[in-house]
Formats: sequence, C-alpha cells, structure tokens
Amino acid sequence: MKKIFMIALAILISVAFVTTVFAQAPKDAPKPAAADKPAVDKPAKAEKAAKPAKAKAKAFTGEVVNADAAAFVAKDKKGEMTFDVSGVKGYKAEDYKAGDKVVVKYSEKDGKMMASAIKKAKAPAKKEAPKKEMKKEDKPAATPATPPAPPAKK
Repeated sequence: MKKIFMIALAILISVAFVTTVFAQAPKDAPKPAAADKPAVDKPAKAEKAAKPAKAKAKAFTGEVVNADAAAFVAKDKKGEMTFDVSGVKGYKAEDYKAGDKVVVKYSEKDGKMMASAIKKAKAPAKKEAPKKEMKKEDKPAATPATPPAPPAKK
C-alpha cells in the first residue's frame, strides 16, 4: 500500500511541475495586443531593436609597418592588419616608426578595423643566466699529497 501511495504522489508532483513549465511563455514570442487598445506604431522602439549590438573590443599585438594620419598598418605572425585611427585620441603618426612593437585595441565596424587605442608594447626584459658563485664550502677539497714511499730495503 505504501509503494502505491508513493508512486501516485511522485506522478502527481511531476505533473504539477511539468504543467507550470509549459504555462510559461517563450521569451521570443511576441506579446498579444490588447483588444481594447488600438495598435500604435512606435518607430522609436523599432529603431532601438534594429541597432546592432555594440562591437566587442579586441586586441592586436605586432610590429608597425606603416603609420600615417588616416591609417595604421601593423603585422604579426598571421599577417598584416590595417586600422582606421580617426577615433584614437592623442594619436600622432610621428610617434610610431617601422619595427616598433605595439598593442592595438580595436573593434570591427562595417568591415573596417576601427582602432580605439594604440600603445607601444614594452620590450620583454632579457633574463641573464644567473652566475653560480662558488662558496668556500663548494670548492673541491684538495687531495692530500700521498707520503713518499719508504725506501726499499736491500
């Protein structure tokens, strides 16, 4: 009897939870228009929905190939990239010369790479191999001289 009661209770609970899940409206479904309200065309909301999401910022690290007032060309192992620098504050083409290491933060808009910041990359510090200093304790001990052999007796 207890087993039958437990099975019936489990079925009842699962049906209760499943029906609440199906009762929720999907997020993508349009809301039904109210019957008593006239449909009003709201262009402001349509324009907001039509705007694409803000482009995600990316970073590019490489060497300068060419820098001028309108475009900035840099290359890395994968190839060259040309950036539009019209929106970069404080950018001066004279500050960058061919071969400089740079980090460019950019986003892609309308097929163009729009740079938002350009910084010279710091050259990695060259690490010198640490010199081993021999301590007095580390020096190899001098081998004791062997005493001369006693003269042979005749």
